[in-house]
Amino acid sequence: MNTREIVNRRKSNIGTSFVTTIKSNLGILIGLAVLCIALTILTDRFATSTNFFNIVRQITINLYLAIGMTFVILLGRIDLSVGAILAVSGCISAGMVALVGLPVPIGILVGLLAGTTLALCSGFFISRTTIPAFIITLAMMNIARGIARVYTDAQTIPVLNEAYTFLGMGSIFGLPVQLYLVVLVIAVSSFILNRTQIGRHIYAVGGNQQAAEYSGINIKKVTMFVFIFSGIMASIAGALTVGRTFAATMFMGEGSEMDAIAAVVLGGTSMSGGKGTIAGTVIGCIIIGVLRNGMNLLGISSSWQFIVQGIVIILAVYIDHVKQEGLKIPLIRKAA
Repeated sequence: MNTREIVNRRKSNIGTSFVTTIKSNLGILIGLAVLCIALTILTDRFATSTNFFNIVRQITINLYLAIGMTFVILLGRIDLSVGAILAVSGCISAGMVALVGLPVPIGILVGLLAGTTLALCSGFFISRTTIPAFIITLAMMNIARGIARVYTDAQTIPVLNEAYTFLGMGSIFGLPVQLYLVVLVIAVSSFILNRTQIGRHIYAVGGNQQAAEYSGINIKKVTMFVFIFSGIMASIAGALTVGRTFAATMFMGEGSEMDAIAAVVLGGTSMSGGKGTIAGTVIGCIIIGVLRNGMNLLGISSSWQFIVQGIVIILAVYIDHVKQEGLKIPLIRKAA
């Protein structure tokens, strides 16, 4: 096979993959288009370049969490600690830079190591016991929140370092820095899931753990990798949140695990594991971000926003249940 044939085959594979992605996410793409059209009609502030960049900056944090959560849910598990790990990483990164005076890269690295260490602890216990992941990560969520509170002494840590805030609010060639970073993370994550052995093992374990174990897959290794990866994503999100808000508090990331789960399930990843894509998660994050941005522009109170988000999660999980069971959605149930 000559070089031209190899290039043509790769182009064909890319084109086929793109078409497959569109087809598998056609429903939520149509829903996103309808939502955007409706918001464009309802408010003239939605379809503007300023609001577009605002949405990009808002959804990038959730994208990091949701990408890590995708790996976890593909394994058939759940991680409730990502919001708290975000807080630990953000607070420690901010403290290292603003209070200790370390250079920005080193300060952020210390925060990333702290958050990743907590995730490693979760992964260790989950992979070596039969305790449900949501119990262990719930406990880790409380531990991480406590660490963030102790470290900050319940005070806000302001960060005015220009190099740090550039990561959160800076632009390169007219586009937000965070957009470049998250595109890189999306590409790396997609490569891991689709082009590496560990990615194939994640799908295999999530699809049928017993069969995967019989085939020689190291379940403990896969589980550890998934939770460490989720912790790394949450830690990055924490460091970048500080750059966007110019401060760190122990309350950072509260409830963000729900945003991540909603985006992942809305993007078509099955809660039972073994089925899902990074592309679907990205679309789910965009829908959540556009929905929240639209409600803010329309002046809808935060209380109602929580209600709407809860309804979206229930609908997404119910649709996943219907797909798994192969049933039709019962609109009206006849009385017995």
